[in-house]
Amino acid sequence: MRNAKLILSSLLTLSLAQIPAALAQDAPKDWPSKPIRYIVPFAPGGATDMLGRMVAQGLSKSLNQSVVVDNKAGQGGSVGSAELAKSKPDGYTLGGGTISSHALNVSLYPKLSYDPIKDFAPVTLLAALPNVLVVHPSLNVKTVPELIALLKANPNKYSFGSAGNGTSQHISGEMFKLATGTQMQHVPYRGSGPMMADLLGGTIHISFENSNTAIPQVAGKKLIGLAVTSAKRSKAAPELPTLQEAGLDGFELSSWQAMFAPAGTPPAIVSRLQRDVADILKQPDNLKRLAEMGLEPGGGKPEELAALVATDIPRLSEVVRRSGAKVD
Repeated sequence: MRNAKLILSSLLTLSLAQIPAALAQDAPKDWPSKPIRYIVPFAPGGATDMLGRMVAQGLSKSLNQSVVVDNKAGQGGSVGSAELAKSKPDGYTLGGGTISSHALNVSLYPKLSYDPIKDFAPVTLLAALPNVLVVHPSLNVKTVPELIALLKANPNKYSFGSAGNGTSQHISGEMFKLATGTQMQHVPYRGSGPMMADLLGGTIHISFENSNTAIPQVAGKKLIGLAVTSAKRSKAAPELPTLQEAGLDGFELSSWQAMFAPAGTPPAIVSRLQRDVADILKQPDNLKRLAEMGLEPGGGKPEELAALVATDIPRLSEVVRRSGAKVD
């Protein structure tokens, strides 16, 4: 698997811990002198889009320059991430990245058109969040054991939707199938927005959706929440058990959202962006909004994000292997 070379190279990124001195420089005085483009590698409506727009709005104020969001969805974030990787590293093209685009896809796509480590300059973690196992009310199930019983009685009758192949939602569903011995069809979408529209409409019946999108629908009683995929319960929906509590020993898969620039972006610009984004995430209104949706705010240093990616690539390649996940 081509991942062996990449996994080895990922460990070398830990040397990024040596960059703080370079990042201490001030950004060029003439930057930014024109609008900045922020690529969101998923369709509107999901966590990546929401966080991208939150950050873009905040940066527009702190940098005194427009930051324009550009949604480029497809292949679990790979389409938009590839475009970001090929962009000029001048501080005028930035983008969102996720556990899918920067840690999972390399194990799922044999010919990924970018290297999630070598082709990017990590800026900062934006947020961490669990996925929520939600079902359409028409299934008439209220608990995880009830869902398992329904699926075992009806192999491959029901479908679970995700924000795309290789996303944490997709892998959560594959892990669930493996852990429970059940069979479901996977239906990938080009983001959480279109997936959620079909789930609410009853076209599909099940999803392991990011908490920011799932919890409001559960609170509004439009979907039934059964459990969260994280090791701990979500503060935004403490009534929902973890899948481990529901009987699936060892089940844990949380998602993360981050901000990247193309490799070669001046370190001083990366440093300025990290500081500004950390301040944006700390603003009371944004903290409240993130908490309501079950997101834990980030804002850490670039080298911390680099270490997270370096750790998650080999960890998640093993999850993909064990789950038997395939790109449909």
